[in-house]
Amino acid sequence: MLSRLLLTGSLLTAGAFAQMSSFPKPNYFRETFQKTRTTVELRDPSKLKDYVVNGKLELSLQHYLELVMANNTDIQLQYLTIEQPKNAIQSAMGVWDPTGRASFTTTRTTSLPTSPLDTSNVNAVLKSLNQPLSMTFSQLFDTGTQVQSTFGETKSSSSGSRSSYVKQYNTNLNVNISQPLLRNRGRFVNRLPLMTAQSNLKVSEFSLRNQLLNLVQTAENAYWSVISAREQVRVNEQAVQTSKQNLDFTQQQLDLGAISPLDIYNPKSAYAQAEVALSQARFNLLAAEDALRHQIAVDLDPDVRNLPIVLTEAADPGADTIQVDREAAVQTALNNSPALKAATQRLDVDDLQIHSAKNGLLPNLSFGAQYTTNGLGGLFDPNRTSLIGSGAGALALIPGGVTDALGQMFGFGYPTYQASLTLQLPIRSRAASATMANALVQKKQDSLTVRNQQQNVRLQVLNAVTSLEGAKEQLKLAITQRDFAKLNEEAEQEKYKLGTDINQNVVLALQALAQAELGVVNAQINLRRSQLNLLTQTGELLDRRGIVVK
Repeated sequence: MLSRLLLTGSLLTAGAFAQMSSFPKPNYFRETFQKTRTTVELRDPSKLKDYVVNGKLELSLQHYLELVMANNTDIQLQYLTIEQPKNAIQSAMGVWDPTGRASFTTTRTTSLPTSPLDTSNVNAVLKSLNQPLSMTFSQLFDTGTQVQSTFGETKSSSSGSRSSYVKQYNTNLNVNISQPLLRNRGRFVNRLPLMTAQSNLKVSEFSLRNQLLNLVQTAENAYWSVISAREQVRVNEQAVQTSKQNLDFTQQQLDLGAISPLDIYNPKSAYAQAEVALSQARFNLLAAEDALRHQIAVDLDPDVRNLPIVLTEAADPGADTIQVDREAAVQTALNNSPALKAATQRLDVDDLQIHSAKNGLLPNLSFGAQYTTNGLGGLFDPNRTSLIGSGAGALALIPGGVTDALGQMFGFGYPTYQASLTLQLPIRSRAASATMANALVQKKQDSLTVRNQQQNVRLQVLNAVTSLEGAKEQLKLAITQRDFAKLNEEAEQEKYKLGTDINQNVVLALQALAQAELGVVNAQINLRRSQLNLLTQTGELLDRRGIVVK
């Protein structure tokens, strides 16, 4: 019996330590019982001062995007969208967490005697103490097996009665095992909620990447908006300078009496218009820079927010080096598009839901097994039994205690065995049938969504390629137009100096040249944005910009 007792104790101890290998963690009690903190601490923008050069915030496109990824509030919000799907995985695994329960109750009772005449008789008053102890451990495994082990021990004692034990211990150990045989049988079916949560996390990660593509595109557009506004200021400054030179030349002619005083108003008006356009361009530049500061959260840092911004990228993208294969771009987009990957991943979720619905249609047949072993021990007083009436003398107490009860229990001398089969047969299950039908409909909807997404990806990429090719041609034409406008302006200046043309034509030529210069700038920025849009549609933007999503 001793060997069986040691073996059983070893097995129970090993099982307990196997479940308690991670409990309690060093910080378990601190995390559980500490005061809940609802305060959220937001970190300050980082890396901004690393790019301050000579009192100016100098940014290349790469450095700018690094600051965007590090500090942009919208991007930080998007990263939080995958935290709940991550927590859903942990929640799905919670059904397999072991649980332990312990209870102890103590009850002391003084019972009334059976007759009012016995109230003065001490032995006629029964005093009893009952102290049950119960400890239960339960565990659900991912195979569907449910195991529950309960240890119970009851201590009871009484006094004042001639036919009772002075002290008694009852112990029992009960082990229940339940295994589904049809519904909820096997690891695959029981892990369906976990696999669904994992698939939903992948969908969220693809959706996060898709949102980051759009946010990075918006941020880079803000960069090119500042470049565009800066170049427009430069063009308008040149226009003001040439208008001022024309006005000065006309003023010299007027001072020499070579022209009528009425001829001075046209160049003055042109000069005023050029200054108005320059002022508007400068305000547009300020607005674009404020939008750029918002993208990198520099507006949150009082030490950097007012520093001048210097962007090092050129407006000219080099149109001759841009070559795009339409079908290759479409195939790249189909391989990389996070929106398409998210739609495809939802099909995996649908398959899992169909398997879950199929499981709900099955009959519920389960096998159960139960084993119980008992033990009894305690202090026995033979003088309080009927032996007193037999004329025998006083007898010695028979000692005993909880060790006797535990020895009998772990000796397995008084076992109880039980086995059962339970069948729950759904004669008609409309709810389960409807769940299966809905799962199949959802799978078809998501399949059509994937096809629709593929068509949209192809159309969007083809439109982006067409827009890029058009932007290249527009830039070539804008450059040609600028060259002709420059030649025309030089010709009008020469003719006016020779006296064969009027100043009005010179003013018109200067204005046309300024517009042509602005047309080149707009075409260059439009080509930059067309490139950006194509990279976004093909899903290559983050990789091309060296952005790694973790």
